[in-house]
This record gives sequence, C-alpha cells and structure tokens, in this order.
Amino acid sequence: MRNNLKDKIIIGIIGLGYVGLPLSLAFGKYFRVLCYDQNKKRIDELNKNFDRNNQILKKRFSNNNLIFLKDYRLLKECNIFIVTVPTPIFKNKKPNLSYLINACKKISHILKKNDTVIFESTVFPGAVNEILAPLIQRLSKLIYNKDFFCGYSPERINPGDRKHDLTKIKKITSGSNKKTLDLVDSLYKKIIIAGTHKVSNIRVAEAAKVIENTQRDLNIALVNELSKIFNLLNINTKEVLEAASTKWNFIKFNPGLVGGHCIGVDPYYLTHKAKSVGYKPKVILSGRHINDSMGFYVANNLQKSLKNKGISNKKINILIMGYTFKENCSDIRNTRVIDIISKLLKKNMKIEIYDPHVIREDIKDIQKYKFVNILKKRNYDAVIIAVAHNIFKKIPIKKIKSLCKKNHLIYDLKSIYPKERVDISL
Repeated sequence: MRNNLKDKIIIGIIGLGYVGLPLSLAFGKYFRVLCYDQNKKRIDELNKNFDRNNQILKKRFSNNNLIFLKDYRLLKECNIFIVTVPTPIFKNKKPNLSYLINACKKISHILKKNDTVIFESTVFPGAVNEILAPLIQRLSKLIYNKDFFCGYSPERINPGDRKHDLTKIKKITSGSNKKTLDLVDSLYKKIIIAGTHKVSNIRVAEAAKVIENTQRDLNIALVNELSKIFNLLNINTKEVLEAASTKWNFIKFNPGLVGGHCIGVDPYYLTHKAKSVGYKPKVILSGRHINDSMGFYVANNLQKSLKNKGISNKKINILIMGYTFKENCSDIRNTRVIDIISKLLKKNMKIEIYDPHVIREDIKDIQKYKFVNILKKRNYDAVIIAVAHNIFKKIPIKKIKSLCKKNHLIYDLKSIYPKERVDISL
C-alpha cells in the first residue's frame, strides 16, 4: 500500500467540521472514506445531507464512497487516518491539545502495522514528533516510523469563502520519512488542483502553518493600532488605507475584531513553544494584546460617543449587527463581538443581536441579551455593525437609520457605509 496509490486505500477522517467535511468529500471522489465525529447529532445531520455550517451544499453529498459513522471503532479497516479536530486554547492562552489527544487515543485502539496517521490540525512545531506520535506508540504498542508512520499537512480552509475552497489552495505536505512524505504528497495531489508543496520534515510544516496566521494577526494589530491613533486625530482610517494602497508594495489590511479558531488562536501556539525553549516573543504577544483588546476599545469608544451626543438615559438600547467571528459564516467560536457585549452589559445597556447566520442552539448563555429576527423601527439608541456579512452590505443606510431613535449613533466597525453617513468607523 505504501509504494503506490493503486493498492487499496481506505481513508478514515476524524473530525467533520470546517476542515474535515470538505476533505471527506474531496477524497471520496477517489477512495473509500469512513468519516467519524464525536458529535452524534452532526453525524445524523450529515447522513441526511445537511451541513449546519452552510459550507457544503446538499447536492455535493451525492457520493457513494462516503460513510458517516458514530463509532470510531468502525474505522479499523482504514489504513490512512486523517485528523482534523479543533486545537483551541485555554483561558490562560495555553494550547489545548485535548481534542488531538483524544483522537490519538481512539486511533491507537484500531491502528495496524503499516498504517499512516496524517494530522491537519494547527499545532506548535514539534507537537507531532514529541507528543502525538509517542502517545500513539505507547498506547498501540506499535513502533513509530517502523510499524506506523505520520504525516502533517496543515489545513488552510477559509470559512465562508466558497471561492478559495480546499482544492484551490496549495497544500503543504510532510512525512516522518521519505516514503511517508511521498505517500502523503501523492494522496493530496489527487484532490488539490492548486498542487502541493513538499517540505523536508514535519516540524517545518508545523511551523509554516502557525506563522501564516501569526503574520496576519500582526498585520491586523498594526492597522488596529493605527485606527486608534487616527481616531484621536479625527482622520478616517479607511481613507488613509485606500490612499496608502496606491503604492505598489503596500500590503492592505483592515482594522477590526480578530476572533475565530485560527488568527486569534494560532499565535499562542507559537509563543507557547517559544517560551518553552527560553525565548519571550515580544512582537507577537504585543500584537495579540492589541487585537484581544479591540472589543473593549469599541465599547469604550461607543460609551464616550453616546455621552457626547447627549444619549445618557438609563435604558439605552443597542443593536449589534453580526455575532459570528467573521463574515458570511455561522461559526461563533472565539467571536470577539462578545467582548463588546460584556462591556456594555456592565453599563446596564439593553443588547439585541441580529445575525441570520447564527445557529441559535449553538449559543449557550444568552440570559442577558437576546437575538432578534425582526428589527423594530425607531427602537435603538445605537447600532453597531460588527460583522461585514454580505446580507448586511445590501441593507441601505437609510433603513439602518430608520431603526434608530431621533438622536442616535451608528458605529460601523467594518466601514460598510460611506464615512459621512455614519457617526463612527474604525
């Protein structure tokens, strides 16, 4: 099986979220694929060709090679295992590898000689060789790089983006030895139209993945800090960025909230590893501090502006448009909109959220604020446009203003509307 792809390959995919599901569908065109997720409701929905993330359309499920399973033990006939589980952080900002460790434990119970385990989850450099492979070896009693092998091919999925889907993004491939690298690369070449990029070892691939989002995080942190400065100088940040972008080598990033399970999380994996070898990463952590504080900055700025406009009664009604961590997706993991909400709630403001993309049952604790489907006219003292959903961009500013009381404030975090039509923008 390890010498070429003509031999019988059965792929087992563990984790069927934004990464695992499209991967399953892509591989299912060429191989038999057994798909497992510990969320049994998710499996029931996928068996009915329904993706609650609204990432995969129903017609794309017509693939007889796919089987969605609730019992991981049924993956025992697989010889390729691909792990696509989340890698979040704890409250103290340290990496939470519990999902990965749990997946490795499951794999170790069904792993056979000559099987290959490929990880796609974001980790710090060294995680596969120092933590995950040794764990599988200890539990399975199989010897790493003799009886079983590992690869790492980091995911590059962009939730909500149907233009740059899985097959159109170049894939980094790596393996625990030369034969495994060739196998991993050959597998992904079957499904990735954009091609693959081999690297010499797993640590390089792990490092490449974690700096992709770290770089974006730092660039966004820079423009967030610039927006704070320009706000104090009464200069419109969007106009400044558009002007600066006329230079050929200027890289444009926009200010805003930085949440989700990638950009707002991955840098902490790298800083954790850096600290473990005695280096304190000042620039990366500084950028994280700026981005983590943006929600509170927005809330403070709103309060100050409300006061300046004479809106200071005890029952201030706030409408927040957008709750997901980014535009055009339903993912609410690590959304930083919650920072704005928590700050305003402490000031006893009444908060309503409007976001048609959100799946309500995914919201666990909303006793102090509510989601609304219908927007009442002349009801709000302030509207915060927090997420640039396409459906929001289609709403005329005149309609937004009709929702507000006579004396009101519109805070456009995403610069959807012309600066002269809103009160504040980042």
